[in-house]
Amino acid sequence: MQNNAWLVARRASALIGAAVAVFAGTAVPAGAAAPCPLVTGPIPARAPLGHPSHDYPQYVADVDYASRGYVEEEYFFEGTATRYSTPAQATGSVISTGHHYKSRLIVRRPVKANQFNGTVLVEWVNVTSGYNNDALWKASTDHLIRHGYAYVGVSAQQVGVHGPSGLLNWSPTRYAGLDVLAGLPNDVLSYDIFSQGGMAAKCVNGADIMGGLPVQRVVASGVSQSQGRLVLYYNSVHPLVQVFDSFYLFLGLGTKLRTDIDTKVFKVNTENDVMLLGEAAARQDDSDRLHTWEVAGTSHVSFIGFPTRQEITRRDGLPIPDASACNRPALSRVPTYKVLNAAYEQLQRWMIDGTPPAPAPRLVLSSTSPAVAVRDKFGNILGGIRLAEHDVAIAVNDGVNSGPGFCILYGSHIDFDVATLSALYPKHSDYTSTVSAATKRNEQDGFLLAADVPGTRDQADRSFIGYGYACGPTCRASQTLRVLTDGSLIPNGDKLLKSIDDATFALASGDTRPPGQAKVDDYQKAKKALEKYIDNVLKLAEKRQVPATVAPDLVAAAAALIDAIDDLIAGA
Repeated sequence: MQNNAWLVARRASALIGAAVAVFAGTAVPAGAAAPCPLVTGPIPARAPLGHPSHDYPQYVADVDYASRGYVEEEYFFEGTATRYSTPAQATGSVISTGHHYKSRLIVRRPVKANQFNGTVLVEWVNVTSGYNNDALWKASTDHLIRHGYAYVGVSAQQVGVHGPSGLLNWSPTRYAGLDVLAGLPNDVLSYDIFSQGGMAAKCVNGADIMGGLPVQRVVASGVSQSQGRLVLYYNSVHPLVQVFDSFYLFLGLGTKLRTDIDTKVFKVNTENDVMLLGEAAARQDDSDRLHTWEVAGTSHVSFIGFPTRQEITRRDGLPIPDASACNRPALSRVPTYKVLNAAYEQLQRWMIDGTPPAPAPRLVLSSTSPAVAVRDKFGNILGGIRLAEHDVAIAVNDGVNSGPGFCILYGSHIDFDVATLSALYPKHSDYTSTVSAATKRNEQDGFLLAADVPGTRDQADRSFIGYGYACGPTCRASQTLRVLTDGSLIPNGDKLLKSIDDATFALASGDTRPPGQAKVDDYQKAKKALEKYIDNVLKLAEKRQVPATVAPDLVAAAAALIDAIDDLIAGA
């Protein structure tokens, strides 16, 4: 679709002033049928994060955006919404119009135009847990900022606004007047509300959420339940309104996309989605319009970001996710977000110059209905995009779990024992060289970006794999601290990870040695590494690079490990 007309309108409205901006902005860009909503804001945060008044945006992380040239702002947007039918695999029709709504947008964008890459990601924020979860932004914050994307999170659904943990109940004063129902059944207006949220990035009617940035491309995105709603939107509503230039869909729920619509769609699925959530039976071939990646060993809910999610929900008084009661050790440790980062850049190139995304093998199944995986002798699935964390296995990582709550979405991770690791990797170089080769292959194939390579290689280089070391309970606890730290997505956090890796290596060495001074020396090394870790956490927290919600838990976990090491030293 053509962008020039509304780019000119945006620049003109920013120059002429508010009164004319409202008038000019209400015109709908060529090829679109969704109206330009009235936007107010930014809505100031009148209380610090975690204050009982909740007079700040719901479920936002404590991130220093200003130091990175970004702003985070909340806006309200309103207008009259259309109710559409959503017939299976067919264009919908208008059922009724003129339904007044008012909802909110959360916006992150570069301050300066020279930092902006021209693309706005518009996420249908996920409300499965009852609150407004901007899952895609949180999974790839560093990447999206590094590459200059703008982001708009749209609250389009009843649960996120009117539900028990929705905006109105969570902060009645701040969000007074929001309404996405207009007296109609649950979520029937959500499709047009999302369209108008996307339009707010393309036109100006009231406040300009893009701050005059030269928007060139607008991408609809969503995960899980939101992904499912966007599939229906793509099939039935998008042909009528043509707001978005492409679709970025993560964590599918088993509904097929139409193949007769020109707009490009990039799907990324985890093993969990394919095996348990219907995506195996909904597989479609790659084409010039649709492209799909499936990532081996991954779970619908990832360990990456899970600690931060727990801490933010605890801070905000929202439902806290719990993976402790599942029937298998929960949360695959294959870092899906690295593939998501690569997918953004593949989609960007596809939109700009028409170069299609890199083809990827699908997960190997012996049956798609029901889904039956082909696995190796350890239980790891074959096929798919195989990051080194899965392909050079030191554990079983999969998308299968069960138990209360959302355990079905958590997948699992089960470490190999020492004998298995020693048989697979007799020498440390056997492990590191294989990790390096797998990582290089994924980078060359387009599934991994250069910026995400060092973390994988460094973790392998610093590990105790290939030394034949045992890893006792304190050593395992140190590994868990690494997962918590890595999962907290801390900018410039490699110093922290190195300290933990050094501590884990020393603990494994000490656990393997017979009693004596060498054993004590190893444990002392581990203790010093964790003391260094605590110092660096506190320093990064002062710079707001470790969220205030996360830092105390990391420090407490490291301090508990130091106490445990003191006990090991006393018994050595």
